[in-house]
Amino acid sequence: MRLGLVVSGGFDPSGRDRVTPSLLWLVERLARRHDVHVFVLDYFAAPCRYPLLGATIHDIGRAGGLPGRRRAGQRRRLAAAIDAHGRFDVLHAYQGIPAIVTAPLARDRGVPLVVTLDSGELTAIDDIGYGLQRRWFDRRAIAWTIGIAARVTVATGFMAGLMPAADGGTAVVPLGVDAAAFPLAARADGPPWRLLRVASINRVKDYPVLLEAIALVAARGIDVYLDVVGEDTMNGRMQALARTLGVDGRVTFHGFQPTDRAAAFYARAHLHVVSSRHEAAGVVVLEAAAAGVPTVGTRVGYIADWQPDRAVAVAVADPQALSGAIIDLLQDEARRERIRSAARAWTLAHDADWTAAAFDRIYREVATIPPLLRSRR
Repeated sequence: MRLGLVVSGGFDPSGRDRVTPSLLWLVERLARRHDVHVFVLDYFAAPCRYPLLGATIHDIGRAGGLPGRRRAGQRRRLAAAIDAHGRFDVLHAYQGIPAIVTAPLARDRGVPLVVTLDSGELTAIDDIGYGLQRRWFDRRAIAWTIGIAARVTVATGFMAGLMPAADGGTAVVPLGVDAAAFPLAARADGPPWRLLRVASINRVKDYPVLLEAIALVAARGIDVYLDVVGEDTMNGRMQALARTLGVDGRVTFHGFQPTDRAAAFYARAHLHVVSSRHEAAGVVVLEAAAAGVPTVGTRVGYIADWQPDRAVAVAVADPQALSGAIIDLLQDEARRERIRSAARAWTLAHDADWTAAAFDRIYREVATIPPLLRSRR
């Protein structure tokens, strides 16, 4: 089959820097069986093309302007790129903006569209300007896109629960990891205890709550150290907050790290901590589980799905609850082991090979649906 995957970014030619590992693992496996083309909407300034992991990557170049004008520009560029490479059997749009841009192109060309919602498509957090449900034109665009897709997938039951009540055809397909990239490591128990947060430093990840929780844990006399792995998009404000809270000696900000370097942080961590206000899934939870690191965090994404047997979940935006859960889990070795084992078993059973096979079945199914029956409404 000829497959076209449409994404915002995550496919740097290096295969290491500024990539989305779960998508790389998926594309690599799909390319063993199919002719895979990845269309990138918003990475390089100028259009370019290059091979990666058996697929062909087409970066259409960034379109400027306000959101509406930018999307129109992306749509024109994407249409030209798709048409230049012949007919595709399936188009698969990953996340909301690529789906909104791709949907009318798929409809006009009679190509079945698979949409994966794996970000803030179904949420609105007004005080931080996050989510595609905040503005009427985005809500309308997402609803229309869902309606014409031949299949919609999400990675978690948590995200499926945010789908419109009338929708009954959403498939839950976790975006699995390559477990070999995160080998199980032997680690001595603390103290000192090493905690790990792998996420970009931005507002939806809610680092203030995490740093406040670390301060509360340290105030209880527990010897903890936090490694933060992720790009800083807040210009050092969280580092300044760590100093204000008096935990700068307990927190190290390592910046963005490619997968192989991030694996070393998982290998020495005792707990993986998530403080996000929203996660559609949170592939880092799977990475931690593969490495044998239990996760404690806010009730979003995989953590919401996995509580209480495969993760520990607490309320969003509650540093007291997060610190209490961290302390409780550090002090209960037997519970840590139960969670670690259960989470790792699930992750190995739903790895990147499993995901590729699941999408392969979906592509074959939607490709056989007659055009007039492809729309979900």
